[in-house]
Amino acid sequence: MYNGAGMRLFGWRRKSKAMDNEAIAERFNRLANLMELRGDDRYRIRSYRNAAEVIETWPTPLKTIAAEDGAKGLLAMPGVGKAISGKIIELLEKGTFDAWDKLIAETPESVLDLLRVSGIGLKTASLLHQQFKISSLDDLKRFVAGGGLELVDGIGEKSAERIRESLARL
Repeated sequence: MYNGAGMRLFGWRRKSKAMDNEAIAERFNRLANLMELRGDDRYRIRSYRNAAEVIETWPTPLKTIAAEDGAKGLLAMPGVGKAISGKIIELLEKGTFDAWDKLIAETPESVLDLLRVSGIGLKTASLLHQQFKISSLDDLKRFVAGGGLELVDGIGEKSAERIRESLARL
């Protein structure tokens, strides 16, 4: 049997990131961005973004609310309904939730890295992913190196140059 101290000697640690309000809000924002990239229902996307905004600035840690009052306590927050409160509980217990796992199985989370490139917003990232199956910065670099930007509707010479320069810095 291994004890925690022995595992730390070899640099092994459990990868359990504490789910504070900011981390939960970030997960819902990332979920909304992935959903938008996929072209999912805009009202669901907006509900996740609204909930993320409330969660990020909520004065009481959601972990405390969930421990004391369960889902009922979370439902008292504006923008948090039954579905989102269930996802929060799941996040706090497991560090993830089923809807997130299903979504990233279909659309890799690395697609969101495309948004770090100057000149690429949600619409362009969505187009690149859906039409050209670009799902990471490495994919994008290969695509750009092969002259692929010329094939993308809506990307002119100036935008293409901005994307190239931004990729060179990353």
